[in-house]
Amino acid sequence: MSSEPSIFFSDVNERQGSFLRRTFVLGGLTTLGGLALTGRLAQLQVIQAGQYATMASNNRFNFRLVPPPRGRILDRDGVVIAGNRPSFRVLVVRDETKDLDQTLDLLGRLLPDTLDRRRSIIRDVNAAPRFSPVPVKSDLTWEEFARVNLYANELPGVMADMNEARYYPFGGAFAHVIGYVAKPNDRDIKAIEDRGEKVPEILYNPGFRIGRQGVEKSFDTELRGEAGGNRVEVDARGKVVAEDIGGSKPAVPGSDVVLTLDADVQNRALEVFGEESGGCVVMDIRNGDILCMVSAPSFDPNMFVGGVPSRVYGALRDYERKPLLDKAIYGSFPPGSTFKMTTALALLDAGINPAERVTCTGGYRYGNRTFRCWKRGGHGSMDMHNAIKNSCDTYFYHLCNRAGVDRIARVAEDLGFNQVYEIGIGGQSKGTMPSRAWKADYARRTRNPNPDARTWYPGETLSVAIGQGAIKTTALQLAVMTARLANGRKAITPRLVRSVGGVERPSGAAVPDLPFSQEHLNIVRAGMAAVANDVTGTAYRASQLGLGDIQMAGKTGTAQSRDYGTGSRGPRDAVWTRRDHALFVAFAPHDAPRYAIALIIQHAPTGGSADAAPRAREIMKTVLLKDPDMRARIERPLPPEALAPAGADEGELGAGPGGEVTGSAAAEVAAPAPAPRRAPSATSGPRPYLSEPPQ
Repeated sequence: MSSEPSIFFSDVNERQGSFLRRTFVLGGLTTLGGLALTGRLAQLQVIQAGQYATMASNNRFNFRLVPPPRGRILDRDGVVIAGNRPSFRVLVVRDETKDLDQTLDLLGRLLPDTLDRRRSIIRDVNAAPRFSPVPVKSDLTWEEFARVNLYANELPGVMADMNEARYYPFGGAFAHVIGYVAKPNDRDIKAIEDRGEKVPEILYNPGFRIGRQGVEKSFDTELRGEAGGNRVEVDARGKVVAEDIGGSKPAVPGSDVVLTLDADVQNRALEVFGEESGGCVVMDIRNGDILCMVSAPSFDPNMFVGGVPSRVYGALRDYERKPLLDKAIYGSFPPGSTFKMTTALALLDAGINPAERVTCTGGYRYGNRTFRCWKRGGHGSMDMHNAIKNSCDTYFYHLCNRAGVDRIARVAEDLGFNQVYEIGIGGQSKGTMPSRAWKADYARRTRNPNPDARTWYPGETLSVAIGQGAIKTTALQLAVMTARLANGRKAITPRLVRSVGGVERPSGAAVPDLPFSQEHLNIVRAGMAAVANDVTGTAYRASQLGLGDIQMAGKTGTAQSRDYGTGSRGPRDAVWTRRDHALFVAFAPHDAPRYAIALIIQHAPTGGSADAAPRAREIMKTVLLKDPDMRARIERPLPPEALAPAGADEGELGAGPGGEVTGSAAAEVAAPAPAPRRAPSATSGPRPYLSEPPQ
C-alpha cells in the first residue's frame, strides 16, 4: 500500500515561515496583476478612449468616393458638344455574391449582351476593391432597368441605379477634336507613378472615366473636378446598412471648356464630305479662332464611353480610310498647287518682276527630264497673275531656282508651314519643308553614306515649287497660310480653346507682323481672286457662292500620291489608294477678308476643282450666313450705280510690275463688267458691289 509523500519540518517555526513567504509572493503577484489590469483598463477607457472610439466609428462607417460630374465642353455659342446625361446601369458587388459565375449566368438571362463581355466583367470585378460596386452594363433601357429590379431579390450582389454618363450629342462631328473618355488602365497608373506623383484614389473607382485624345485628354485635370464621398454605415461584413448624409462630402463638378468651334459649321463640314476621306479647317482671319476642324470619315465617341467591343474597334482600325486618324492636324499631305502662292511670294522676294512672262508649251525640260504641266497643250504666255489663276506649273518650274529652295522654305515657314501650334490638343504633325539643310540633316539621320543624298540639286526645287516632292503639310497649316495671306498684316496663329473655367485664353491676333510687303501680298491675293471669279480660273464654277456680292478668293490643288515616273500621269486609277489628293484653300469675302478655309480630300475621285472646291464652297456659305454682318451685306439691295452697262468689255485681267491693272482690266475698274466678273487687280481697292449677283 503506497503512502502520500509528506514534508516534514523539524521545527514548527520553520513550517510557519515557509507558509508566510508563499503567501507574500502569491499576494504580491496578484496585486501586481491587478494593478496592471487596472492600469490597462484605465488607459483603454480613459486615456485612449477617443482613439478607440474613432476606430470603432471607422469600422462602422466607410467613406466611399463618388466621381464628380465631368465638366462640359461647349462651342462658341454655348452649345453643349460634350456633356453628361442620366444613365441607368446595373452593378455587381463581388463580396455580396455567393457565386460570381452563377450570378453572371442569371444576369445574362436578363441582359443577354453581357454574355459577350463576360471575361472583361469578371476581370473588372476581381480587380475592384472590396464591397465596391462594379458597373456591368450602362445605358439600360427602361424595360431592362425594370427587369433587373424585378428580379433583384434573386440576384444577391446585383443592384441597379442611375448615374451620369458622358454624352456627345453630335456624334462624329467633333470626335477627333473632342476625343472621348474611357476607364483608366494600368498604363495610365504607371505613367502617373513614373512622374513621381501620387495616384489619385478616384482612379481606382470602377465608374470613373478619364479623357482620351483631343480636348478630353488635354484638359482632363480641369474637366475632372474634385471627387466627393458618401459616408455609409456598414455591418461586420462590410455591407451597407445606412447612409450618413451629414458626414458625406459633395463632389465638385469639373470646369467648363469653351471652344472657338461652331457646331453648325462643324456638322455641315462632316456632312459635305460624305463618304470621302480628308480634313477641313476654317479660321477667322481677324483673331485666329478656329470655327471648324473636322476629319472624315469619323466615328461615334459615345461607343467608347462604356467600352467599345473589340470587333467594332478592329473594324475602325483596319478600314483603309482610317476613321480614327485626325486628318486635319495629324494627316500630312503634299499641298500641290495650293503651295504656288508661297512660291510666288518667294519669287517676288527674290526681285522677280511679276510681269515677266514664261511661255508654257505643256512642260519644261530640265536636264534629262521633262517636267509636265497639268495642261497637256500648255497655257501659252504666262505672267505671275495668270500663272496663279491658271495654276501653270511651267511658270513656276522656269523661275523657281532664281529664288532657290532655301528662300522658298523661309517664306513657307513665315506663312505657317513646318510648325506645330499651341491649340490645346496634341498629336499634330509638323509636316516637312525641304531645304538644303533639311536634306543634309535627313541624310545624317538615316545614315545614308551616298554623298548625293546630302546635296540639294536644282531639279528638286522644281517639284517643291509646285507643292510636290518631299514637302508635306496639314489642313491646319494650309488654313494658317490662307489666313495670313488674307489678313495681310499679322502672322495670325490659330486658337481652338476660348476659355477654361471662365478664364479667357489669349487671342491669335496678339502676334508679330508678317515680313512681306503689301504690294507683294496684293499681287498674290489678286491671283487667288481670279482663280475663283474669272471665268477662265481653275475654280470659277465651283466657287460661286450665290450670296449677293460676296465672293471668295481661292486656289485649287491636285497632289500626286505616288510617283508616276517620267511623262504624263495618264488616266486616274480606280483603286482608292492610288488616286491623287484634292485640295482647295480660300478666303471670303475677297474684298474684305474675314474667313479662311483649307480642305483636303484624300485620294479624291477627280481633283481640286471638282471635288475639294465645291465642298469648301458649301462650308464657307454656312460660315458667312451665320455672320450677322455678312447676312446684312447679302440682304441689302444693290444700288443703281453698281449695275454695269450692257456690253462691258471682258478682256483678260493682268497685273503690271507693281501690281497695277493692265490691258482691258483698267476699263473694268472704271466700269464694272456684268457677271461673270473678273478678279480685282492688286491695286484697284475694295469693290463692295458686283454688276449683278453671280449665277
